[in-house]
Amino acid sequence: MAILDITPTPTAEVASADTLWTKIRYHAVAHPLGLAGAVIMLVFVFAAVFADFITAYDPVATNAAISLLPPGHAHPLGTDAMGRDIYSRIVYGARISLAVGLGSTALGSILGVILGLASGYIGGWIDLVIQRIVDILQAMPLLVLALVMAASLGPALGNTIVAIAIPLIPYTARVIRSNTLALREQPFVEAARAVGMSELRIAVRHVLPNTLAPLIVIATAQLGAAILTEASLSFLGLGVPEPHPSWGRMLSESAAEYVRVAPWLVVFPGLAISLAVFGTNLFGDALRDILDPRLRD
Repeated sequence: MAILDITPTPTAEVASADTLWTKIRYHAVAHPLGLAGAVIMLVFVFAAVFADFITAYDPVATNAAISLLPPGHAHPLGTDAMGRDIYSRIVYGARISLAVGLGSTALGSILGVILGLASGYIGGWIDLVIQRIVDILQAMPLLVLALVMAASLGPALGNTIVAIAIPLIPYTARVIRSNTLALREQPFVEAARAVGMSELRIAVRHVLPNTLAPLIVIATAQLGAAILTEASLSFLGLGVPEPHPSWGRMLSESAAEYVRVAPWLVVFPGLAISLAVFGTNLFGDALRDILDPRLRD
C-alpha cells in the first residue's frame, strides 16, 4: 500500500519571501558598491533612531572645564570650544540631516510628480505654463536657489525643508514628464480609454505606477544633494538654528578659528557629511543599474 506523503508544502508567502531574499542576495553580489552605500545609509539611520541609547552626553549641554578636549576615552571624538561632546552632536546631527534630507526629497518629489504628470499627460497650454515655471526654477543652481528661499523664509527646520525642496522640483518634473509623454501613447492607455476610464484615473492608476522606477532613482540621488545643501545652509547660518546640532553649523563654528589647534572639530563633522552623501550616491547608482532596463545584462 502506498504511503501518503503528508509533508507540508511551502506557502505562497514563504516562496515569495525566498524569492525576494534571493533577488536581494543576487543584487548585493552583483553591485558591491551599492551594498556598501546601503550599509552606510543604514548606519546613519540607526544612529538617528537610537541616538538616545548610543550616546552618553547631552549634545547641547556645555561644560567650560572640558572645552577643546582632544579625542580620548571619555570623549571619543573630543569636545568643542563650549565643552560639548562631538560624538553626541554628530549622532544627533544625523537626525537633523536625515529629517531635512528625507523631508525635502519627499516634498520635492511629490510636487515634481504632480507637475510632471500633469504637464506630460494633459499637454497643451498646461504643459507650456508648467515647463516655463520649471525652466525658471532650473535656471538657478540648486544651492543658489536654496539660499534665496532660506533667506526669505528664515532659519527653521520646516523652512529649511521647504527651501531645499523647491529647487528639487524641476529635476523630478522633467523626468516624470518625459516618461509620461512616452507612456500616454502606449496601447494599455488606449485600452483604458476604450473601456470608459476617466483621464484622471488613467493617469493615476496606469501611467503614474510606470514612472516609479526612474522616480526612485532620482529621489535617491537627490537625497544626497539635499543633505549636502542642508549642511551648506547651516554653515552659512541659514539652515537649522541652534540649539539643534547640525553638521554644517558644527563646521561653521570651528572651521576658521580652531582648525589648527583643534582639527577634530572639522574632521569628524566633515567626515560625517562626506560619508552620508557618498553612501546615498553609491546606493542611487546601484538602484539605477537595477531598475533601468537599458543597463541590465
